[in-house]
Order: sequence, then structure tokens, then C-alpha cells
Amino acid sequence: MNTVTVPAPRTAAALAARRQKSKAALQRVHAAIARLRREKAQVSVAAVARRADVSRTFLYDNLEARAAVATAIAEAGERRVRTLAEQDDKCEATWRERALNAEEGLKTAQAEILAQRTNIGELLGQVRDLEAEWTEETIQRITAENTALKQRVRQLTADNRNLDERLKAARSNLRFQDRRVADLEAQVAGT
Repeated sequence: MNTVTVPAPRTAAALAARRQKSKAALQRVHAAIARLRREKAQVSVAAVARRADVSRTFLYDNLEARAAVATAIAEAGERRVRTLAEQDDKCEATWRERALNAEEGLKTAQAEILAQRTNIGELLGQVRDLEAEWTEETIQRITAENTALKQRVRQLTADNRNLDERLKAARSNLRFQDRRVADLEAQVAGT
């Protein structure tokens, strides 16, 4: 059985060329990761392999390439979680502010309704007390004022109902945002 042996200088040259090719591929991998970070694109093994023009096998077999990709993926995940948490904080703050505004509007409407009802009661009492002394013209004027006040009470009651519905919706949204924040915190804690 004849074995063909390669001369030592050719083997050394082949090994040097292989090392040089691996080094160039590794530089392309680092450049691809940097580009993905600059573009704020999702970092994955497939994306890095495409951008660096290397095989996925190279990324898994080469220890330095594997470590660089794993580090980039972990950093991108942390950045994404921080961004989501910041967005959720902003949303929660706006919903909380809306809920507080709705509560304030509801209190104002209820106070106005109470004041109008008190005013109506006083006017009706005056009508009863002085009804015998009033002329037809005065009765019509008071009746018109009474009708206007009743319309105002109906309007304020409708506004009160509307504000109450908005308050309930805002509270529901706030509960949803609280659950969302808790879920994201659980995801961050689990990572």
C-alpha cells in the first residue's frame, strides 16, 4: 500500500492560508455584528451569517465567532427589554394621568349636578310659596327657567355618565398596563 505524503512546506502553506481565511471570515463576522447594531436590526446567527458571507457552521464551530454572536444576541435582548420597559412606563404614565383627569372631571360634574339640584329645589320652593301672588308672565318665565335648569341637569347627568365610563375604561387600561409591566418584569427576571 502506497501512501502519498505531502511535503512539509506545502502543508504549512495550506495551514497558513486556512488560518488567514478564518481570520478574514472572523473580521467579516465582527463587521456584520457592528452593522446590525448600528442599523438596530435583530441580531441572530442567520443574520450574521448572511451579512458576513460565512456559513452558520463556521459560526458554530469557531469559538471566537460563536462567542461574538452570543454576546451580540444577549446585548440586543437586554436593549430590547429595556426599550420595551421604557415604552411601557410611558404608556402607564399617560393612562394613569388620563384616569386621574377622568376622576377629577367626574367629581366636578357631580358637584355641579348637586348644585343644580339644590338650585332647582330652592326655586321650586319659591314657586310654591309665591304662586298665588305671581302673574301669568312670571309663571311662564319661571317655568322657562325651570325647563332650562332641567335640561342642564340632564346634560350634566349625561356628562357624568360619560366621564364615569371613561374612568372605568381608563382604570381597565391601567390594570392591563400593570399586568403587561408584570409580564415584562417576569420575562426580564427569567432571562
